[in-house]
Amino acid sequence: MSDNLKWKTLSSTYIHKAPWATLRYDKCAMPDGRTVDEYFVLEYPNWVNAVAVTDDNKILMVRQYRHAAGIVSLEIPGGVIDGDETPEYAMRRELLEETGYEFNDIELLSVVYANPSTANNQTYCYLAKGGKKVQEQSLDDYEEIIVEEYTIDEVKQLLAENKIAQSLHCTGLFYALIKLGEMK
Repeated sequence: MSDNLKWKTLSSTYIHKAPWATLRYDKCAMPDGRTVDEYFVLEYPNWVNAVAVTDDNKILMVRQYRHAAGIVSLEIPGGVIDGDETPEYAMRRELLEETGYEFNDIELLSVVYANPSTANNQTYCYLAKGGKKVQEQSLDDYEEIIVEEYTIDEVKQLLAENKIAQSLHCTGLFYALIKLGEMK
């Protein structure tokens, strides 16, 4: 077996194209010469999320319905990077839209993939500190979001009790808790 594990894409065929999800299959050559005739790939826009800490040291969480899973989900704020936005700009916009808060300090913690075996998009996870409420929410047409505040200890307990189902949001929370010196 070769030390180089990367496949070469020979061709791509699009099955479905839409703004929020695109499906294609690639024909690929493996390093040892075998051919994969149909490898399915979901193309999504890149995402952002943030552990948003207010100026009084509370973590903002959002509660909303997630239809694909059929659950009301407790999450950290986040969303899609629109067009040519930078990830940081998109994160500041999403925080303001979803929570009404602005943050004076925002730091990139990690860039992760939701599922690199089938999806190509990345999620930029941020820590936002010093949040102050400056406006009411400005939600998209189909968004219904409840903003909740938690102490750091309450968030740690929610994680320990598996009360946060969105894996990318758990990832952001764990990175932020490490950065904040809250994980031992």
